[in-house]
Amino acid sequence: MVNTEIISELFNSLNPELQEKVEQIAAKMVTAKEAGEKIVVVTGSGPNIHEGVTTLIAELIHKGIIDGVTTSSAVVNHELSGSLEKVHRVDGRKVGFSADKLPLDRLFESCVMSDEDIQTIEKEMPVDRELMALVLATEGNTIIKAAGNMAYPLGLRTERLAREIEALAKANGLPFETVAGAAADPMTMLGAGYRKNVPVLVSVPQLIGGGAVGLAVGDSISITERTMRIAKLMDSASIIIESAVALTQEIHDGPFERYTGHGIWADWEGYFTYSLAGKTLVRIDLDPNLELAWKKQRESNIVQDAIAKGLPKTKLTGVPFRMEMSGFSRLPGSIPVIADIGTIWPILAFKVTQKLGIKLDFISYPQSTPAGQAMREWIVHNVKFADRERMYAEFRK
Repeated sequence: MVNTEIISELFNSLNPELQEKVEQIAAKMVTAKEAGEKIVVVTGSGPNIHEGVTTLIAELIHKGIIDGVTTSSAVVNHELSGSLEKVHRVDGRKVGFSADKLPLDRLFESCVMSDEDIQTIEKEMPVDRELMALVLATEGNTIIKAAGNMAYPLGLRTERLAREIEALAKANGLPFETVAGAAADPMTMLGAGYRKNVPVLVSVPQLIGGGAVGLAVGDSISITERTMRIAKLMDSASIIIESAVALTQEIHDGPFERYTGHGIWADWEGYFTYSLAGKTLVRIDLDPNLELAWKKQRESNIVQDAIAKGLPKTKLTGVPFRMEMSGFSRLPGSIPVIADIGTIWPILAFKVTQKLGIKLDFISYPQSTPAGQAMREWIVHNVKFADRERMYAEFRK
């Protein structure tokens, strides 16, 4: 499934500075794997699903390249629903819903799914086939989107399944994500993590998303335990790659991180703590202010000086700061990559696996390209929604 010609075109589309950074990151990743070290990925939600990046990360987990993931509860929702799905969207008022029960755009959407899949869901809950037929017969748009969420019946099914997963997680003393992984498709990060015994965890700042899924994830284990698990995951890695993620305080300013964060008192009190010192921290982001802050710090130490003097970083630097920019820009091993994750990830995956002699069975491409559109169709048809029966079978053992 790897088209080397497309990968070459993607690489050549980058400016020389970006090309040099990608080569540098790929070389560091290869060196880390050859030394038996670990690579952890910190993902955000929407773009990572739409660009096929989460599916690519699942493949890299299977191939032994990625050794841990933190993500959002929205991504967990989507992966439990199959990552991407095809839906038909219509004006909900035309199919009998009152405006006050509908979202701002007044749209209601039905999954476009096989009768076999509907029958699977009907084993767990009633499905209003007449409603589905009415929606599908009504004028509207058929699109590929992040799976679950607002689409009937899969969105509702995932909401209900989440509470079952939560109960099973509590009974087994495990995070929601681990139990969910037993049900999830192997080409999701959840499913790959479960099968390869690789941690996949929702970060605390990204807990509330995906409706009941986020609540169930948050309720499955305490925030302290979740943060400690993430701290140990970050401690295990020599390279951390952040992929289109907005909130990363647990990494750059976390309660158990000593180097840039507030872990000094946890360490004082005898808790496990870790340090980002010596680690490579890559951030793939579209915000040019990230690189601007990073460059200002390297040119004049301005970010660290602002902190030392107790001055507001935004006013002193002239850069509109997101919270995580402070810690990231101060880390000696940080590398900002201001580019589209849909372009950078397949290049990195190909270069790293090629140098390690590993064959990829799946690779993502930017969704704006013909190859990316074909990839999205492949995910719709091949990455399935969670298998509830498999989950229960696993935990009966």
